[in-house]
Amino acid sequence: MADTASPMPHVMPTYGRLPVALARGDGSRVWDVNGHEYLDALSGIAVNTLGHAHPRLVAALQDQVAKLIHTSNYYQIPLQEELAARLVRLSGLNNVFFCNSGLEANEGALKLARKYGHDVLGFDTPQTLVFEGAFHGRSLATLSATANPKVQAGFAPLVPGFVRVALNDLAAVEAAFAAHPQISAIFLETIQGEGGINPARVEFLQGLRKLCDARNVLLMLDEVQCGIGRTGKWFAHQWAGIQPDVMPLAKGLGSGVPVGAIVCGPRAAGVLQAGNHGTTFGGNPLAMRAGVTTIDVMEQDGLVAHAAAMGERLMNLLREGLAADLATGRVREIRGQGLMIGIELDRPCGVLLQRALEAHLLISVTADRVVRLLPALVVSAAEVDEIAARLLPLIRAFLQEHLA
Repeated sequence: MADTASPMPHVMPTYGRLPVALARGDGSRVWDVNGHEYLDALSGIAVNTLGHAHPRLVAALQDQVAKLIHTSNYYQIPLQEELAARLVRLSGLNNVFFCNSGLEANEGALKLARKYGHDVLGFDTPQTLVFEGAFHGRSLATLSATANPKVQAGFAPLVPGFVRVALNDLAAVEAAFAAHPQISAIFLETIQGEGGINPARVEFLQGLRKLCDARNVLLMLDEVQCGIGRTGKWFAHQWAGIQPDVMPLAKGLGSGVPVGAIVCGPRAAGVLQAGNHGTTFGGNPLAMRAGVTTIDVMEQDGLVAHAAAMGERLMNLLREGLAADLATGRVREIRGQGLMIGIELDRPCGVLLQRALEAHLLISVTADRVVRLLPALVVSAAEVDEIAARLLPLIRAFLQEHLA
């Protein structure tokens, strides 16, 4: 029965929404329907790479809408090849499947892992190794790969075929291979987003690459949230100097237009053939134009290096401003890479969402006690300083309330 007290009584109540309706944006600023301005340090959960209403993206999308929005994959779509060529060049991998979202990209990667297990490794019941703290989506397969009991509750039976171990524990991975001889793929986020901004360590990623090569299994790195320049490199795994066999992407790839992709290296590039996988909307001309334009603007404006510099600036401001709380342990850690930053407190801090909104700042809280910051890659130094100036007093006041 619809909740008639809700401002949106006909929309299914699947989200705990904040009491604000946003009407327009410009760069790292948004305005609500009442004209109030907010500083956006969330960028649509790492989606709005170029911020809001970037003039070159707006012009490209207006031009494309007037030409062709959708045709279906019965026909060649030249813009798919344009975007795929850019992703192949930036990643050093081989080819790309386009879809609509991170969930679809991860779901497709899991299908690919199973087919690889059957067709290449000859396994009867191929399994995928996944990790504690993971979040890969909310379809039944990606939900099963996820490690969050809250989002899994009520959806049993989950999909079988997953083996789970602790992140950054190479010995546990080796033990899992010994105990489960039909593992065909390792699947993890290079930096866990929903799990609390938890990076896979460089030496861990390098160790996984060696293990996968030794066993001829797939290393699949979910870069849905941490990819597309957010960490100060095009893809977060590049900090470790490795390449995955499969890399799901989405979020920031279209700067607000839904675009997902599965980028594959030599070991995986030929696994999926005609009829094995597909999508109606994926890779349509409008989405591809958004992706091509996003990457072009990023390259022309040097936004990957800018993300690294602005992330370092913001990290330094946060560590300086919370130094006393870091010393006492009330702030457990400030971590991340580039413009993907988490501030872990020693207690649940969901109330900071509303308090930040009242301070005209958009943030998120994930894993109950981690303040997550994901500004647009176009954020200026002055705006970074402003994010810190608005956020730090909120965190300090919140921690002070609970000293007793």
